[in-house]
Amino acid sequence: MNSKSETDEASRGNEASSSKTISTPNNSEEQPASSLCTTTGSNNTQDIMKRAAAKQLIERYFYQLLDGCGNPDCDNQYCASSGEARNLTPNEAAAEAIKLFYKEARLCDTLPNKVPRTEASTCDSSASTTCTVSNTKDKTDNKENTIGSASSSTSLQHSTTNEAKPETSQKVSQQEEHKTVSHNNGAPLTEERICQLCAECLHTLKPQPLVRALGEAFTQPAILARCFQSKVSEDDSNNDGGKNKEKESKAMCSSSDPDKDVDSVTGPGLDVASCRRAFEYLAKVPSEYYSSALVTALTTLAENLEIDLRITKKMSMEDAVNCFVIAFEVPDLGCSDYLEIALPALCHAAEHLSVKAQAKLARIWAQHCKESLRHILETLQQLITLRVISTNYTNHFTVQDDESVTMATKLMKIVYYANMLAGVMESNTLREEPIVIANQLDPLGDVIEHLFPPMKSSKHSQPDDPLAIELDINVLDARKPYLPFEEFYNEPLSDTIEMEIDFANYKSEINNGKKFTFLKYPFILTTASKSLGLYYENRIRMHSERRVSMFHAVVGAVPPMPFLRLKVRRSHIIDDALVELEMVAMERVLDLKKQLVVEFEGEQGVDEGGVSKEFFQLIVEEIFNPDYGMFTHQADTNTVWFNPTSFETEAQFTLIGIVLGLAIYNNIILAVDFPMVVYRKLMGKKGSFEDLADWNSTLYRGLKDMLEYTGDDLEEVYYQTFRICHQDVFGNNIFHDLKENGDSIFVTQENKKEFVDLYADFLLNKSVETQFKAFRRGFVMVTDESPLSVLFRPEEVETLVCGSKNFDFKELEKSTEYDGGYTAESRIIKQFWNVVHGLAREHKRKLLEFATGSDRVPVGGLSYLKLVIARNGPDCDRLPTAHTCFNVLLLPEYDSQEKLQDRLMKAISYSKGFGML
Repeated sequence: MNSKSETDEASRGNEASSSKTISTPNNSEEQPASSLCTTTGSNNTQDIMKRAAAKQLIERYFYQLLDGCGNPDCDNQYCASSGEARNLTPNEAAAEAIKLFYKEARLCDTLPNKVPRTEASTCDSSASTTCTVSNTKDKTDNKENTIGSASSSTSLQHSTTNEAKPETSQKVSQQEEHKTVSHNNGAPLTEERICQLCAECLHTLKPQPLVRALGEAFTQPAILARCFQSKVSEDDSNNDGGKNKEKESKAMCSSSDPDKDVDSVTGPGLDVASCRRAFEYLAKVPSEYYSSALVTALTTLAENLEIDLRITKKMSMEDAVNCFVIAFEVPDLGCSDYLEIALPALCHAAEHLSVKAQAKLARIWAQHCKESLRHILETLQQLITLRVISTNYTNHFTVQDDESVTMATKLMKIVYYANMLAGVMESNTLREEPIVIANQLDPLGDVIEHLFPPMKSSKHSQPDDPLAIELDINVLDARKPYLPFEEFYNEPLSDTIEMEIDFANYKSEINNGKKFTFLKYPFILTTASKSLGLYYENRIRMHSERRVSMFHAVVGAVPPMPFLRLKVRRSHIIDDALVELEMVAMERVLDLKKQLVVEFEGEQGVDEGGVSKEFFQLIVEEIFNPDYGMFTHQADTNTVWFNPTSFETEAQFTLIGIVLGLAIYNNIILAVDFPMVVYRKLMGKKGSFEDLADWNSTLYRGLKDMLEYTGDDLEEVYYQTFRICHQDVFGNNIFHDLKENGDSIFVTQENKKEFVDLYADFLLNKSVETQFKAFRRGFVMVTDESPLSVLFRPEEVETLVCGSKNFDFKELEKSTEYDGGYTAESRIIKQFWNVVHGLAREHKRKLLEFATGSDRVPVGGLSYLKLVIARNGPDCDRLPTAHTCFNVLLLPEYDSQEKLQDRLMKAISYSKGFGML
């Protein structure tokens, strides 16, 4: 609810709260607000509590206008029970309540009208539409407690079976034995009660009882945490004094079976399945009946939760987590206020959850709320997208400063981990041995880093996420998440972020900075956006090495070598490149961090990026040629794999790893066809059975059939022992025992899983252990200080290396720029695109290679390729030319489309080498 002045409203709310408390002893809701404000020395805390008290009074006016006080002799003209007030809709009542608050209008004391409703109800007390409930602490006492109409987490009436006098939350905080009692009072919602209220609302078309029940429960965390309690937990608590409940909670938190049926397992006191069914009943009621009131209640709930989690800290971790679980089970309200007000408030409150509470919430979502994960994720994505699209960010107010976006991102991290836990997880023991690169002594480099600390590269990677440590989870172990990882990308956000600002925040965050950075939450960013952050990281490292090199030259230590310069011959490109790289690796590994500059002997081309692209393309074609003997070709999946019987030395494979690392480091895309298991192994995860699917699909299907075969005659049907046979590159059969005396051990139903695991481990790990370890060592030499493994998943690393698979030339046409007098409406340009769109895919790749130096699609698609087409004179017989370093295509203005097509096809088909124009 909006007011003219929040400060005035808060001040008046505090005064009104105090006066009402003195005159009305039964209405104790206002007392905790003022008492809490006096116990906290912060002005900010006082403002928060004053606002909460003001909202509480407005709610009381609201319910008084709608339901009345229940006194048949009431003479208050602002009470529905007096008969003088006109019938109001919920929206009208809300507006009128604000006016009455400013007037300091009269408030009735109690609501005895709830008792007759209870007696008339056909439901039990738990499903009643009233706020009168039996005390759950003592089942033998039938005395009932009555709750006041206004509700908030900071003001709750505390009634016991021995004492009917209400207590404030301040008194309860002074007496530890009353802590449990405070959570047992109120009117907790149950599935039966929601069902009865919804049925009554649909029958009578009067939503007031439903709105009142939702408002009372959802504004008070202490009551909401007690809603939808598991009956099993309650029985165990009564029989064993709560010990079983505690055991149940610990067992749920340590459970590693996220696929367990929701209905068969109850949470620690919270029956999530019952909660979900209750909200399914609620969804049948038209949302306009309750959406506005529920948004207000959720906003109040979030504010009260934040106060409790951040200041009073009286609520238990279980109760706080239960509140968030229930709040995010609420069905789609279909109103913008939820996205603009209530959801940001909930995200802000969730920030104050401890790491253990966040882990508990993630486990509950994974184990009991799988079906809700997509709804929660989509809701958070809608909030972020809405804020990004509707907000005009500036240099003084960036998206990193928008708390609605940043808080939603932080909460999405909990959903991200819950999504992994809810999917298929592998053992975290399948890890490659870490590669340790010895630090080289570089005194001059240390001096430079001391003199220019802002430009030095951080040698400490981002610390591990505390939540991931608490959950003992790693993205490499997520074989199949419940929802695809791609659904966590937010493209509008990724396009809006100024990556140079975010990267600066990221570097300061590593050094214990306080600025928010989305690179710390890489799951929400697209691969293209993160690759730009990686580009900045690598460029800073290159400039740092260049500065060190120049300092070496100044002091006369060595000649200046600001670049990693390779001079090669096209006819001996492999020999020349590997020899020079081997010399660099032996003399000074840090030189690999310099910017790469390639020179082809006998050619005049100056490397501004284009020559390096062709160098990598040529060397990859040679290295991965099966005739070279280092790699084999898997015909089934059209991929290449390490040759386990290669005659090449380990140093050769190390140099191949260096080449791959240099390509990523210099932002160059390669035409390599590794199976996904290679990238998983590069990130530190060993290959397993599921990795055989894209390594050798035929073998995978055969082993899969064996695992799924349930007959007792498996031994006779497959007649397979623990001795396997594979072939080398020459077609010779090689036998290997997976276990000692494997030829005498037959595969049975009991040991078939062991056989499959050992088979996959041998093919993907042990058989190529020597070759891959050397290959990975070369890769790490270049990328050891890079945030590559922190920002990217293995699938994204493949995209970094190989480029996007989205080969859409329509996107290229939209992103192309024109120079030299050409425009998108020029005749020759229209003819050019007509010719291009009619080319075969192979010729389109040749055009890309001719114009950019690489036939691969950049990360993010062709829309990220900034091609420039420039006019190169009038009609003539010259062929088109290109500056591959700058992606510029020089196109003469041919007089016909036929001539254009003829010259273009000749240019892309017969071009080779570099010269000076």
